[in-house]
Amino acid sequence: MRVVVRIVAVLLALAIATAGALLAVEVGWRWLRPDAGPLVVPWPRWRAELSTLTWESTPVRVTALITAVAGLLLLVAALATGRRDVALLDPAPGVTVRTSPRSLARIVGTRVRAQDDVSGATVSASRRKVRVRASSAIEPEARLRPRLTGVVGAVLADLPLARTPRVSVVVDSPRDRP
Repeated sequence: MRVVVRIVAVLLALAIATAGALLAVEVGWRWLRPDAGPLVVPWPRWRAELSTLTWESTPVRVTALITAVAGLLLLVAALATGRRDVALLDPAPGVTVRTSPRSLARIVGTRVRAQDDVSGATVSASRRKVRVRASSAIEPEARLRPRLTGVVGAVLADLPLARTPRVSVVVDSPRDRP
């Protein structure tokens, strides 16, 4: 969802920047040649058309409805992208401690990569799940996976997590390929 909000923010920023650039060009053109017509934007014609509209006109109401719906959608999208921090046990009353999923993934990844026979690992974490994808050129998946699952479980047990996430470990080993 954060990607959607970022894309919408970029598109809105580009639209506002474009409108600002057009406004600056039109103002500069008007200052340089006060008697000439508009350069890019036909604003005199727009002004004439807009002067005929009232608050009760259908185009005004449709525009207001579209703007309200778009604003509501943006608000819902922004609220849905709240931080997904991992809660830790509170050390004292009134003190709340949280960490980011990225930090949790770094801690787990460091311990997994330090294991013997692990040539590389990628770790992703959330409040609910820790996913480990490790590779080994020496040890087969059947022996390395349970060991890494235990290591990840021990790391998570050592941390003061309020809720222990589920663990998923996948091992890629050339020894398992036919």
